Amino acid sequence: MTVDPLAEIVTLLQPSASFSKLVEYAGRWRIRRDGEGKPVFFAVLEGECRVVFSGQSPIIVRAGDFLLSPSTNDQTIESIEAPPHGIDMLPVELGEGRFRVGRSGEPINLRMQVGLCNFASPDAALLISLLPSMVVARGEPRLATLMQLVSDETRQSRPGRELVLERLLEVLLIEALRCGADPASVPSVARGLSDDRLVAALRAMHAKPAHGWTIADLAAEAAMSRSAFFARFNRIVGMPPMEYLLAWRMALAKRLLRTREFAIEHVATRVGYGSASTFSTAFTRHVGMPPARYARAGAAIHVTSAL
Repeated sequence: MTVDPLAEIVTLLQPSASFSKLVEYAGRWRIRRDGEGKPVFFAVLEGECRVVFSGQSPIIVRAGDFLLSPSTNDQTIESIEAPPHGIDMLPVELGEGRFRVGRSGEPINLRMQVGLCNFASPDAALLISLLPSMVVARGEPRLATLMQLVSDETRQSRPGRELVLERLLEVLLIEALRCGADPASVPSVARGLSDDRLVAALRAMHAKPAHGWTIADLAAEAAMSRSAFFARFNRIVGMPPMEYLLAWRMALAKRLLRTREFAIEHVATRVGYGSASTFSTAFTRHVGMPPARYARAGAAIHVTSAL
């Protein structure tokens, strides 16, 4: 059975759209995005600008580019000829779904379709850690089309709106992650999936999370020596192989526990533990509470949200 790790991660994130808007930027401007960690994505329709993320080199994005950041902490977007540091601006609403940044009367030098979304999964922080902190895809018209579909759907109140938006966002995120994966990108599972050696090991872990994987087993899947595999995985994915496997097993365990359909013994077996006690110890260390308490807490949240 072929398993797609990227699709599994995005599906588990449970994305939903907050809003999508057309933003026009004029003159010399700078705006800081404080999305409280919410994912931001935008398609550059006209012009160009500079994007600055904390701890990374600034990048220039131009018409036809698409940028996705699963977490928007400490992000600045500014005109190429930017105002002095310390001068920030706020978007001004011009009409429904349309905003402007910069002084009125100044010529427009950039137009972007900007969107924010939420990840409903309680494991969002863990899953986001498996993705790149920023993805830039250049010259991919499919992304602009998907972005427009998301924008159109957010402005309508048609039947099935939330389900359509969830599916559109899943497709948008997967498309962005696979288009933006390149050898020079930051470490992430998306980069690992583009590596012709590591992809076999990643698919194996996702296809059989209950298997008693060892470094030797995974190295064999990648057709590499243990030391070479360990070093390559750590460099490209951004964490050691067994740490990645543990993170994925815990994400699966949380999902199973929240349903309360399975006994803890069954969950333990499904995620690769030989006994409930061994699983409980690992889960408590990783999550901060025993699995039984996590299951009760998850059920309580589900009931409350349904009321």
